Order: sequence, then C-alpha cells, then structure tokens
Amino acid sequence: MMDGALAAFLRFFRILPLLMALAGLWLVAAPARAEDLHPPTGDVVLIVSGAIGLTNVAGEAHLDRAMLEEIGLEQFATTTLWTDGPQVFEGVSLHRLMEHLRAQGHTLRVEALNDYEIEIPASEVEKGGPLLAMRVNGVSLSPRDKGPIWMVFPYDSDARFRTDLTYARSVWQLGRIEILP
Repeated sequence: MMDGALAAFLRFFRILPLLMALAGLWLVAAPARAEDLHPPTGDVVLIVSGAIGLTNVAGEAHLDRAMLEEIGLEQFATTTLWTDGPQVFEGVSLHRLMEHLRAQGHTLRVEALNDYEIEIPASEVEKGGPLLAMRVNGVSLSPRDKGPIWMVFPYDSDARFRTDLTYARSVWQLGRIEILP
C-alpha cells in the first residue's frame, strides 16, 4: 500500500510542471476585470462609470460622502460668479478621484442632477484644478445650495480658470461622471 501511495506521489510531481504551465496560461488569457470597490454605506452622491478600474455596482463606482472623504480632502478659498466674496471649498480633487478609480479615458462627461452635461478633456484634469466640493465654509452642500457636489475651480489662482468654458464646467448638483475612451 505504501508503494502505491509513493508511486502516485511521484507521478504527481512529474506532472506538476505541466499543471503550473497550464495555470499560468489561464491567468494570462483570463480577461482583465475591474477590481472591486467596497460598497457605499450611506446615500450615493456620485456615480462614476465608463473606463475605470475600480467598481462596486454593475461596472460603475457608486460613491457616498464617506468614500469620497477616504480618498482625501483638499480645500481652497476662491471667489465665484455665484457667491459673494471668497468662499472656502472642501472636497476631493477631480484629479485624485480619477487616479483612485484608475480612469483610463480621454474625455469626462460630467452630468448634473438636472441633466445638464458638459465634456471635459481628461488632459485638463490636473493637480491644482477642479475640486468636487462637498462643503462650503464648513457646511455640507445640499441640492438646494448647489450640492451635494459642486465642481469648482480655483478661479482666483490662475486666469485660465476665469473663462466662459471653465465657468460652464463648474457643474453644481453633480451626480454622474462618465469616462469616455
């Protein structure tokens, strides 16, 4: 009985390299899929879809406030066309969000809750650029006051942010971003 078990053990080790090679081929040929992002526990405030590497609901990233805050909050003070005097905006930078979700597209289609939409070239999503503000002067934004997310730019920091096109991209009540190829 021991000889039979030993013979089977030795046969297994003779075919082990073949099994490992087949497993390696399967891993290489397996289709790439997006990694999983933990599900939201609060109300979803932003849905990102399209060419992203992290998803949690049917190929999309559904994000609540806490998930956005986990990515890292930033803030800046600036004046806007829609407010009186300088305001302090706090949220996650669009650049950082795109890096976090491993966005791969060339264009972002940004859509508000009222169906207003505009496209932004991915090449213009840079550090020091747009912020997905969730708070203004420490107060959380609601849909009544341009929330729950308002994409704002540091308008006072650079003249290139004070153009009609940038103002058109300053989407309030932001609800969805689609990453297009």
